[in-house]
Amino acid sequence: MLALAFFSWWYGSGWKLVSKKTLQTLDNVLKSFSVSLLIKTLFMPWRRIITYPGSGIAAHLQAIVDNTVSRFIGFLVRIFVLLAALVVVVCLALVGFLQLVIWPLLPIAAMVCLIMGFFQ
Repeated sequence: MLALAFFSWWYGSGWKLVSKKTLQTLDNVLKSFSVSLLIKTLFMPWRRIITYPGSGIAAHLQAIVDNTVSRFIGFLVRIFVLLAALVVVVCLALVGFLQLVIWPLLPIAAMVCLIMGFFQ
């Protein structure tokens, strides 16, 4: 009876629990990297470093160059963080997929190993 309850859990709610935990892990990674915020602020200046133009055309041009450089640096940093998030999410998704594929095979593999151990 205990074996039947185990297999009922393993192939039922246990499998659902593993898939739910995998999705929660992916969601936590996306939240940890703040992916939605990074996408929203992709072209914002780096650390809000903004040069305000003074009087004169040279000061305006200097402010434009400074602000453009600040936005470019912010863009590069955010892109690299988004790429890191993508790599982590893809790796975790592959591990989660493999876990879901291997999950139903583990009890069978355990029984096969046990039986083979008796005949060796």
